[in-house]
Amino acid sequence: MADKTREEDAIRGVVERLKSAFSATHSSDEVETAVARAHAAFSERPVREFVPVLVERKARALLNESSD
Repeated sequence: MADKTREEDAIRGVVERLKSAFSATHSSDEVETAVARAHAAFSERPVREFVPVLVERKARALLNESSD
């Protein structure tokens, strides 16, 4: 339970960082959608420790692709 809460807190941090980083090019909704898509890609992974880092990288890549 504590691990799930820690992951949720970390994902909220990812959302906030990416909203700040992409505020000039993407809406808050677009950032939240990218993070949700990235997070869903790791939903079945048994090891959760690095999921927030991987989610941030994947969401950042999605947002960068849509900026081009």
